[in-house]
Amino acid sequence: MARDCDVLIVGGGPTGVTLGLLLARQGVRTIIVEKEVGIYPLPRAAHIDHEIVRIFQELGLAEAVMAGCRASERYDFLTASGEILLRFDGMDRIGPGGWPAGNMIHQPTIEAALREAVRTQDGLELRSGANWTGYREADGKIVSTAGAEEIRSRFLIGADGARSPVRSAAGIAFDDLGFDEEWLVIDAIVHDPSRLPEVNLQICDPARPTTCVLMGSGRHRWEFMLKPGETREQMLDDGFIAELLAPWKVGGAVTLERKAVYRFNAKVAKEWRKGAVLLAGDAAHLMPPFAGQGLCSGLRDAANLAWKLGAVLRGSDASLLDTYQSERDPHVRPIIAMAIMMGKMVCITDPDAACARDEQMLAARKAGGGAGGALGQPPLTDGCLMTGTAGAGSYFPQAVSGSARLDDVLGSGAWLIGRGAGENLIAVDSARLAPFRAQLEAWLAKHDADAVLVRPDRYVFGTGKADDLSAAWAKAVQ
Repeated sequence: MARDCDVLIVGGGPTGVTLGLLLARQGVRTIIVEKEVGIYPLPRAAHIDHEIVRIFQELGLAEAVMAGCRASERYDFLTASGEILLRFDGMDRIGPGGWPAGNMIHQPTIEAALREAVRTQDGLELRSGANWTGYREADGKIVSTAGAEEIRSRFLIGADGARSPVRSAAGIAFDDLGFDEEWLVIDAIVHDPSRLPEVNLQICDPARPTTCVLMGSGRHRWEFMLKPGETREQMLDDGFIAELLAPWKVGGAVTLERKAVYRFNAKVAKEWRKGAVLLAGDAAHLMPPFAGQGLCSGLRDAANLAWKLGAVLRGSDASLLDTYQSERDPHVRPIIAMAIMMGKMVCITDPDAACARDEQMLAARKAGGGAGGALGQPPLTDGCLMTGTAGAGSYFPQAVSGSARLDDVLGSGAWLIGRGAGENLIAVDSARLAPFRAQLEAWLAKHDADAVLVRPDRYVFGTGKADDLSAAWAKAVQ
């Protein structure tokens, strides 16, 4: 059998399904193929930030997602004796996206909400249990084989994980950024939360670097670095795991749900687009988990790619898709670098080197240099931007007033917001923006701008005069 669609997405995880939903809401005929029959039932990713909840808000899923999340006020890096080396605080405060800055998740709960949204979304089909095995190009289309079917599509997206068959079939190589460590990951169901830490912790103990973090939906996670000579089989032994957990004194307070040994890597695809084949999520980039940005980065890929694919399928020049890598690659590499820095700091196992690290960082903290707010994200620096204008490439904050949020009022798509009147201009003093007027006026004043054009992924295209912005946007997406 042969079928047709505009976009075929390989991989039915959060990145692939989110991308599929964003595309279908634009009228793009989309099929997702996923080799597994059902959702993986155990925890995996641990964290999403305010930007990601805002993406779910666009899909009408924010409340369902947040219902299963848990907030941690802080993220502390501690010495073996418990002294604070580094602290990120304010993780529970509202971030620029209009939602809490840091949210500890239960990935199966999020995937269930996404799958339910697929069930009711016109123009989107999820084919579970369909193993994608390859593609060829014919008559200007990508012809994929998935199970017993051939599927013809204008574009093929590999959102199929770290071992991405799509990436391999397209002949795209990884740029290895030089981080490779094995860790035991333990997830537990919590019965007595009063006996567990209330904040996220990295224990920088050279004898055994350890992570201890909250998870959503009544879970908790520990991660233990493997020492030289230790095997996966040894680490996965229940008796050995009991010894590792003994110092935490959580016997009877938790039940082991999952145990796995992971190899933490840092890699970025050298090409994110090869003609009509594009990569997203772990297929495009891998990072150590210490910054909690792996899943976040994949969902930013989805938000960036969705509006550009939609524009091209509506008639924009396909060169718009070249801005996908030029925007996302320089954005994700500093995040990976931060995660590597955190990982290298945590993973020191030489006692003398760890002592030197502790002395240096404790001195810096005493001098006022060892604290920070919630982890921030870099701006876009190149791509579909009106470069040279104030704020271009920055993330546009979601104004919030009580229970009202800007995105719910203005909806999806690009926004032109400013003072005065004009074609397609949403006047900052209009009645529908009344709850947010002060916040929007303050943003415009800060950037000395009459108007701002906000892209569908909520990054700023540019600022200036409304007519100039309209003309530049039309040219950029023509």
